[in-house]
Amino acid sequence: MSAFLCPPAVIHGEHTVETSQIVAEVRDRHPHAAWAPRTDGIAAGTGIATRGWMLPLEAAVAPGGGGGLGAVGSAPAQDALAREGFSPRDVERAIAALEAIPAPQTVQERTAPAWEAVQSYGEHAARGALQIAALDVSDVDCLITSNSTTPALPGLDVALANRLGLRDDVMLLPATQWACVAGTRSLALAADLVAADPDRVVLVVVSEALSTTYQPADDTLESLIVRLLFADTAVAAVVTGRRRPESALRLDAAWHHTLPGTQDLHRLDTRADGTHFVMDRRGPRAVQETVTAMWEWLRLRYRDDAGSWHPDVLLAHPGGTRVLEYMEQTMPDTWPGGLLEFSRDSYRSGNRGGAAVFDIMRRAYDAGQQPGGRTVLYAAAPGLSATALEGEWL
Repeated sequence: MSAFLCPPAVIHGEHTVETSQIVAEVRDRHPHAAWAPRTDGIAAGTGIATRGWMLPLEAAVAPGGGGGLGAVGSAPAQDALAREGFSPRDVERAIAALEAIPAPQTVQERTAPAWEAVQSYGEHAARGALQIAALDVSDVDCLITSNSTTPALPGLDVALANRLGLRDDVMLLPATQWACVAGTRSLALAADLVAADPDRVVLVVVSEALSTTYQPADDTLESLIVRLLFADTAVAAVVTGRRRPESALRLDAAWHHTLPGTQDLHRLDTRADGTHFVMDRRGPRAVQETVTAMWEWLRLRYRDDAGSWHPDVLLAHPGGTRVLEYMEQTMPDTWPGGLLEFSRDSYRSGNRGGAAVFDIMRRAYDAGQQPGGRTVLYAAAPGLSATALEGEWL
C-alpha cells in the first residue's frame, strides 16, 4: 500500500460560539438540574473555550414554528374544551395560552438548514482541496463523502457531484455513518482504490454539522457535555496513486479494529425534535482498548526496530482529553514527548468528529514537518471502531 495525500483544505464553522454562551443558556434553561452547581467545572474540564458552528447558537435554541398544541391543532382542542362546558370566551383564552407555549423544533426545522450548510461547506472544502492539489474537477475519478448528523437521500456524494460538476462516470462512495472515524477510514479506502489503479484520483470530503445534536430541552449530564464538545467543520483532500509535486504525506499501511458488544456506548437517536447524541460513561475506557490494540499493531510492524522506531508526530482524534492522556501514559517510554501537540491544539476549539484528523494534519503540515518523518493517524468512532494509518512526510 502506497498512496499520496495532498494537504487538506479545512473550512471551520463561521459562527463562533463561546463556552460562556453555552453555559449561560444552559443555566437559564435548567437552573434546577442535579448537575447545575457543577456546570462551570464541567465546562472548564473540556478545555474548549470556543468552537465554530455552521449556524449560530440562536438557531439551535430557537423554538419551533408550531405552538404548544403541536400536532393536535387548535380546532380539535376547541371542540374538546367546548364539550367540557367551557364558554366560547374561556375556550379562546385557553387556546391562545396554549399556542403561546414554545414548542421544540421538529426534525425538519433542525435538519433542513444544517443539511444546506453541510453541502455548501463541503463544496467549499472540495474546491479548496482541488486547488491545493493543482487539479481540476474533471480530474476526479472517485468521490468519498461522509456526514453523520444530517441524513439525506440522495446524500452528500450526489449533492457534491452536481455542485462541483463532476464527470458522470465518477465513482461515488458515500460513507454517512462513519462519524468520527471518517477521516482515517476514508483515507484507508482511498489508498486501496489507488493501489488498484495508480492513475486514479480520489477526492475525500467530510462535512459535519455536529451542532445539530445541541438539544436545549435535554437535562441530562451527558447532554450538557455534548453541548460543550462539538464543532462544525468541512474538510477535503486529494489522494493519488502516484506522487505529485503537491503531495505532503505518503500512506504506507492501514489498521482497523472493532470492539464487539460496544455498539450502544455512543449513538445517534433521531427523535421528534431532531438528532440526539447519546454517550455512555464507559465510552472512554472502550476507546482506550482500541489505543492499546493500535500500539500492538505498531509494535509488530516495527519489531525489527524495537526500541529505536517511533513516530515523529501522532495525529489522533480520540474524542476527548481522557483518551489523549491515556495515549500519553501508555505509549512506549522511548518515544519523545509532544507527539500529540497538534491533536490537543485542534481539540481546544471543539470535537470535529470525522473532520478532526484532517484538521490535525493541516495544523501539523502548516507547522512544517521534516521529509522522512514518520506519522501515525488514528481515530475511533461509535461502534466502537477504530482505524489508523502509518506513513511518511514528503
